[in-house]
This record gives sequence, C-alpha cells and structure tokens, in this order.
Amino acid sequence: MSVDLHPRNVLVADRLRAAGIPGEIVILPDAASTARLAAEALGVDVGAIANSLVFWCDDRPLLVMTSGAHRVDTAALAQRLGRGVIRRATPDQVREATGQVIGGVAPTGHPAPIETLVDEHLAAYPRLWAAAGTAHSVFPLTFDELVRLTGGAIVTVD
Repeated sequence: MSVDLHPRNVLVADRLRAAGIPGEIVILPDAASTARLAAEALGVDVGAIANSLVFWCDDRPLLVMTSGAHRVDTAALAQRLGRGVIRRATPDQVREATGQVIGGVAPTGHPAPIETLVDEHLAAYPRLWAAAGTAHSVFPLTFDELVRLTGGAIVTVD
C-alpha cells in the first residue's frame, strides 16, 4: 500500500484489514465521483459499482449501497421498510455522518456505525468496486464481503 494515501483512505484500509477483506485501495488518476466515471476508469460494468448513497430518515442517516445501474426509489423503500420519508442527505449531513465527502463515501470508515441497506442487485457481480473515502479512490470486494463489512440488510432499492 502506498504511503501517499489520504488519511481517509488509511482509515478505510485499516477497517478492511480488520474485517479480513483483502482488497487493496486503488488510486485513480481522475476523480470517479459517479458510478459511470468509476466504471469507465476501471473498465467494468456500471452495475458492479457499489454506490454509497447517504439519505436522511427518521432523524438519522441511512446508508444505501446500491448498484451503479440502479436508482433508489425512496418512496417505495420507505414503504417497504415501514419508515418515514427518506430524503437525500445534504452535503453537510453526509460529511457529519461519514467523515467523507459526496463522491467518495466508502461503505466503512465512518465516525460511528450507520444503518446500512445493500441493494440485492449487487449480488449479480462476482467483484464489486466501492469508494475508499475520497473521489479518487476505490477498492474491490465481493457482495458477501460488502454485507459483512457494513452489517447491512439486503433489500430491493428500486
């Protein structure tokens, strides 16, 4: 692992190691702040990008790990979960909840645990890629590793 990693990348790498996940952080030459950009940079299907989307629901953050090929239907998801309205978190709420910025939110490395939902569609891909704490960094993992790492509930998000 490079000594030039951003402190957020180091925190994510430490959490991956602690979870027994072997994926190394990859630093991309250009920002990959969207699933499409990340997929293009990695040469993979956009569906294999595990987007970390932060929402606000019932006065607390909700992290939804969704396939880059799908959109989250917040109304349907709220109904499915029996919850109040699910809204996109503001940039300040994202940073407060995750310690990371939009476009680089990792599924781990947050100041405190965040309730997490994992899109069942991600299971179709043998290798996923997730942000590693900055817009220029990603790491590989499997669907099972993602669920274990986040403690997330597997759901339909679209």
